[in-house]
Amino acid sequence: MTSPATHFTHAISRRPGQSVTGGLRAEDRGAPDHVRMLAAHDNYIATLRATGAEVTLLDPLEDYPDALFVEDTALCLPEGAIMMRPGAPSRMGEVAHMRPTLAGLFADLRDITGPGHIEGGDILYTGREVLVGKSARTDAEGVAELRKILDEWGHSLRELQTPDGVLHFKTDCSLLDPETILSTRLLDSEGCFDGYRVLHLPEGEEAAANAIRFNDVVLLPDGFPKTAEMLTREGYDIRPIDNTDCALLDGGMSCLSLRLNPTK
Repeated sequence: MTSPATHFTHAISRRPGQSVTGGLRAEDRGAPDHVRMLAAHDNYIATLRATGAEVTLLDPLEDYPDALFVEDTALCLPEGAIMMRPGAPSRMGEVAHMRPTLAGLFADLRDITGPGHIEGGDILYTGREVLVGKSARTDAEGVAELRKILDEWGHSLRELQTPDGVLHFKTDCSLLDPETILSTRLLDSEGCFDGYRVLHLPEGEEAAANAIRFNDVVLLPDGFPKTAEMLTREGYDIRPIDNTDCALLDGGMSCLSLRLNPTK
């Protein structure tokens, strides 16, 4: 059985530009290697397309070093798409560049107008509800505005708190299927996932938490053998993707795409 939270006909991604080396990061662990990042991105796109999905690949935005992390610009649901309002000032302009693409795919396109802020990386849609973690990039006002739209569309929103030191809610979790969450023990200890089956990241491999279920495969950051073994044992078909350079910018598997089922 398929779910609109895990099965998609389309995805949108954006090529990393040369300016990505100046992207935001919580901790400076060095600049990403643009050539290596492009190769990893090619693998990412090829993996999505291999599931049968149509992938729209957008050109780089050199004025926006973090624009490859398209997930933060919008939330795509079965009823339509909602344009976000990023909490990082340098990323605010990315939303306008994404709007025309989504306008061609959704009949109902809404906007978070502010004054609050919210980013897609803080939102986990499970099929039965929308989990939103407040963070340094997502505030209560942004969540409240999103709730009004979701109420109209018949979705339940549960407001949570992303732990201190964690950039986005989905930095520490991902949806493996409508009933199962992959999570760090830290995030799960907040009681975020009551009612779900939770698989904890093995100790020392917490950085593998941001994976994506896309149709019948799970895209997982490469280099985390215990996590890969656990998910394989649980019956998931995993596809390891090099995330070395995105991780330097606090990015992961979900950040690199918008996954959707168009209404147009």
